[in-house]
Amino acid sequence: MHSIIVEDNPIQPTKVLCVGRNYLDHIAELNNAVPEQMVVFNKPSTAITNQLTAYHQERLHYEGEICFVVNNGQLSAVGIGLDLTKRELQATLKQQGLPWERAKAFDGSAVFSRFISLQGLTIDELEIELFINCVRVQRGGVKQMIYPPQVIVDELKSYTTLCDGDVIMTGTPKGVGEVQAGDIFLGRLIHAGKTLIEIEWLAS
Repeated sequence: MHSIIVEDNPIQPTKVLCVGRNYLDHIAELNNAVPEQMVVFNKPSTAITNQLTAYHQERLHYEGEICFVVNNGQLSAVGIGLDLTKRELQATLKQQGLPWERAKAFDGSAVFSRFISLQGLTIDELEIELFINCVRVQRGGVKQMIYPPQVIVDELKSYTTLCDGDVIMTGTPKGVGEVQAGDIFLGRLIHAGKTLIEIEWLAS
């Protein structure tokens, strides 16, 4: 049910670990403060899906992200994810100093492509592109991250157990916005200029 595909094998993560505010251009886009330490939140396994929806109690916003699967405590595979967000609810919760989970961790809020092995890939050369209805809305890569993937792994391991199959979402570059029903999303994972994964989602 709430599984991901890694090299053609279905895997059931125990959790999805997410990093917020990891690209300076996205921080500026949402008028957020640059964090003094890593912003981390979790999504439960029930958030995992391969279907993109535009609505869940309120309009949803997309955030395209480079995502990794963990095996033996290390990054083992990479793919594309959409972190779906209830932006209005998130803003209300932030104003009140409350946790974001209700705006971030709902069912269907973690949309993933398939994942491919990192073997032979250089993590620093990974980039994501996201198009909506043939218009590019996001592009960003590991080189622009405040906290690169290995730093994220080390920080997460300092306080929680990374189980085999868990997914790490590494944050989104600028260009986030609202999902409209009927939109065609095209995500690309690029390594050193070459497309490794291309996936299309139709927003319902």
